[in-house]
Amino acid sequence: MAEETFSLAKVLRDKAASQGDKVFLLFEDDKITYAQLNRRINRVANGLSGLGLAPGDGIALMMPNHPDWLYAFFATQKLGAYCVPVNTALKGEGLEYILNHSEAKALFIAAELLPAILPLREKLPAIKHLIVDTAEAPADFTIPPGATTLADLMKAPEQEPNVPVNPDAIASLLYTSGTTGLPKGVVFRYRAMGMFAAFAAGYQPDDILYTCLPLFHANALFLSTIRGLVGGFTVALGRRFSASRFWDDIRRHRATTFNALGAMIPILLKQPPRPDDRDNPVRLVFSAATPAWAWEQFEKRFGVTVWEGYGAVDGGGFSLFNPGTAPKGSMGKPPPGVEARIIDDNGNQCPTGEAGNLIFKIDNPAARRVEYFKNPNASDGKMRDGWFYTGDMAYRDAEGNFFFADRKTDSMRRRGENISSYEVEKIVNQHPAVLESGAFGVPSELGEDDVMIAVVLRPGHTLRPEELVRFCEERMAKFMVPRYIDFRESLPKTETHRVQKAVLKRQGVTATTWDRDKASAAPANAS
Repeated sequence: MAEETFSLAKVLRDKAASQGDKVFLLFEDDKITYAQLNRRINRVANGLSGLGLAPGDGIALMMPNHPDWLYAFFATQKLGAYCVPVNTALKGEGLEYILNHSEAKALFIAAELLPAILPLREKLPAIKHLIVDTAEAPADFTIPPGATTLADLMKAPEQEPNVPVNPDAIASLLYTSGTTGLPKGVVFRYRAMGMFAAFAAGYQPDDILYTCLPLFHANALFLSTIRGLVGGFTVALGRRFSASRFWDDIRRHRATTFNALGAMIPILLKQPPRPDDRDNPVRLVFSAATPAWAWEQFEKRFGVTVWEGYGAVDGGGFSLFNPGTAPKGSMGKPPPGVEARIIDDNGNQCPTGEAGNLIFKIDNPAARRVEYFKNPNASDGKMRDGWFYTGDMAYRDAEGNFFFADRKTDSMRRRGENISSYEVEKIVNQHPAVLESGAFGVPSELGEDDVMIAVVLRPGHTLRPEELVRFCEERMAKFMVPRYIDFRESLPKTETHRVQKAVLKRQGVTATTWDRDKASAAPANAS
């Protein structure tokens, strides 16, 4: 008998049989074992089948972090359907586009998010079933006409659906943020759903993996939840990232490791020191784009070890990894057998220390090809002349270690010099009064860009723009020093805490923006 193809449905069955009594999920006061997880998922899958949904159907999922999110997601995998995780902040045309483009026939949605979807009902002809999660709905909540509830689906039998899995069928569509155009749906097929779980370096059998990042994002879904499931670990799930509550949540669940996006670590460092900072169970932190200054301080203050990783949901499976074997702040070196280069826009290799386009040599075109749903041109555009173009900028030191420089779309060019927004932010964020910042380019009267920085100060701190300029002048090249400074209460962000540079660029220079050039040209006695 041929061996069954890998699928998350098989993993769930196997884990329920082999370690059913082990806790898989910790969520606030809930403890859900592998066996309980599997039974609840089966009920949802059988409930979906009762609605007429079948293998190959698209099922969208728009809910905040909660166990119900996982029941719905894994139910699609039991059914042989494909799941479309949807950003919970979307509304209007952006939400309409993804739901229609994905061809989803059903939508799971939290009761609290219904106001975003109800005005669009007539514009979503493909969605035949609206499934409302009422787990945290108010007592007077009313189900919309024609909708059903997740609770109703879970009344279905709990036996295994046993739907044959086509390894080449679509298992999930994860949409990009659409910073350079319409969002693109990255296709993951059933045969590839375990690829992110294959990496288990640094983990120990009793580790508890914590994530507070949104489940609709690849980091929380693939690198924490699916990796935890396949590896047989316990996963602790937080509702959202809160700097003030983060370590209390870690202690509550006795979590030993977590994944962090680069912005999280500097923000946690900016929290007021506490006597119990080092009194936490965490051994190992996997992060991305962590500045060297923050890396070192974070390890020392909280008594943890930070490892750095690089990869992308549409990155062709290429990655870089620094398990403490390269300088802090570095992404490390390519794994054995993988070749990476840094090139300029003309295809020439960049000298040591100079930022350019990060590309990887394609070893297996079929395996490395990124597939965008209904967008073959974008799929083909990632691969050119035998190389995979990541869309990121990096530089390399003399020892061959790679360092992240910026997203290609976020870089700036001022008077012939290329400027990394990431490098500007890295320095600005080191100021004791700064909580976080976002650097971006605005049109210059001389052509190209001028550098602008939006800054959020730490509570109770003040900072004059002239002071920040002096701080920058002492630490960065003259051409990098921001011309424009805008102090703000907050920055526009994605649900994964990435600053929305496109929003900042659209807003540009405002009435509250300080202009260094105008300030230096003003008379000394000007008010």
